[in-house]
Amino acid sequence: MAKLAVIGAGAMGLAAAHYALKAGHDVAVYEVDTQPGGMAAHFDFGGLSIERYYHFICKSDQPTFDLLAELGIAGTLKWRTTSMGYFIDGKHYRWGDPLALLSFPLLGPIDKLRLGLQMFLTTKARDFQSIEHLDAATWFKRGAGEKPFNVLWKRLLDLKFFEYADNVSASWIATRIRRIGNSRQSLMKEQLGYLEGGSETLVQALAADITRRSGSLHLGTKVEEIVSEDGRVTGVRTAQGFFPADAVICTTPTPYVAGLVPAFTQSTKDKYDAIKNIGVVCVMLKLKRPVTRHFWLNVNDPTMEIPGIIEFSNLRPLPDTVVYIPYYMPHSHPKWGWTDANFVAETMACVRRLNPALTDADLIDTHVGRLRYAQPVCEPDFLDKLPPVKTEIAGLQVADTCYYYPEDRGIAESIRFAKGMVDAL
Repeated sequence: MAKLAVIGAGAMGLAAAHYALKAGHDVAVYEVDTQPGGMAAHFDFGGLSIERYYHFICKSDQPTFDLLAELGIAGTLKWRTTSMGYFIDGKHYRWGDPLALLSFPLLGPIDKLRLGLQMFLTTKARDFQSIEHLDAATWFKRGAGEKPFNVLWKRLLDLKFFEYADNVSASWIATRIRRIGNSRQSLMKEQLGYLEGGSETLVQALAADITRRSGSLHLGTKVEEIVSEDGRVTGVRTAQGFFPADAVICTTPTPYVAGLVPAFTQSTKDKYDAIKNIGVVCVMLKLKRPVTRHFWLNVNDPTMEIPGIIEFSNLRPLPDTVVYIPYYMPHSHPKWGWTDANFVAETMACVRRLNPALTDADLIDTHVGRLRYAQPVCEPDFLDKLPPVKTEIAGLQVADTCYYYPEDRGIAESIRFAKGMVDAL
């Protein structure tokens, strides 16, 4: 059995450590943050323990269900009927079921028919190899038409990917639609899941399991180098010294990988550096009253520079309204340098436009989280651009969330991918 070093204690790193310990390996996890969980980690939001970045569970997330059962916490998974909406040019529209589409006034009968058929076929597709070479805009327009794309999708893509918006993979978008579209109690009812206590419930259960199985969890420990000799990994180096290992699983964002592994050939380093990755500034507002009745509200309004809001308290029951407003953007965007106060002011103006009954007196607390590398830009034929998970250095596997493609980032995919990497040891 291997002496394994896992770099990163996000969902993928923790799950990899869990499965490796179950298989009998000797495991040490190294995490630069002072707490485990990565994007699923919690913080104290004015007395409320909650995720730094929102998470939800879909009906198709079988790896999550299996791991919850293994850890003995399956009973913490709860389902709730949720809904989605659109805010377009100053008006709210219900979305997400056939009746909502039929009553939607901004599209004609033919547009609705084409759009409904495209979404139905997408939820039933086994895979999306036939559209792998297409960008999302081209795929939408071919299926639903120019007008539905412009009304429903164009601004959302522009406000998330900016200069990359015209080169986002159709397969990636279609896979997201399929996942949400299939998370339903019935044709008319969307149903999403959450964990009692939030994502911290799973994170702490994994951390406790790692310790119980005699694994080690080194928090606040930055790996400075993945060390190798004669083409084989030998361990990791931190500020505390060198730690030998027979195998390494690295889950840090790909923009950091080339600098971590000086033994890589230049062509390999170039492949990692070529993967585009944008950041996020995620604003959280705690309010005295709801903004909308929806969990997810897409925003397509020229007066608001946000693609949407996630009203998390409409999924996980909370004592106050909690809203996430994510600003995904390249680091070149002028807003990347904004202060927290700038973001709070703009988001409060947005939620007051969404619900004019809200006032500044309804604001209880705010939090602004920032992550430099949060969302890989998945282009058409994206898999062809990725270096292999098993690297040119024997014993070293490297993968971050971009390797889930065509799936998006998510805890279920983190678990699935972690298990596959451990099986490959």
